[in-house]
Amino acid sequence: MAKYANPLLLILDEWLLLKPIESEQKDIFELLHRRRKKSSTFFCSQYHTDGWYEQLGGADLPLADAILDRIVHDAYKINITSIDPAKDISMREVYALDKELSE
Repeated sequence: MAKYANPLLLILDEWLLLKPIESEQKDIFELLHRRRKKSSTFFCSQYHTDGWYEQLGGADLPLADAILDRIVHDAYKINITSIDPAKDISMREVYALDKELSE
C-alpha cells in the first residue's frame, strides 16, 4: 500500500473499467484516505463521473459513498469530449494492434 500511497502524483488509468469487488473497494478506500490532502491523484476513466457511484457498487456497497467523498470534494474535473466522434480512432488502430486481442 505504501508504494501507491506515498508518491506525490498517482495516475489511475482506466478507472472503474471493471467493477471492484468488496475487498478491492476497501483497498481503494484505504489508498485514497492515506493520500487525501497530501498528494494528487488523477482518475482517467471512460465513464462520466455520474456513473462512478454505480460502478463502485452503488447502494449495495456502502464504501461507494465514502470513496466518492474522498474524490469529489477536493477535485478539479476535466471532461474531454470528442469534436467529431465519427473520426475518433482507438489506440489499437493508431498502433496497428490486432482488434481481436481486446475481445
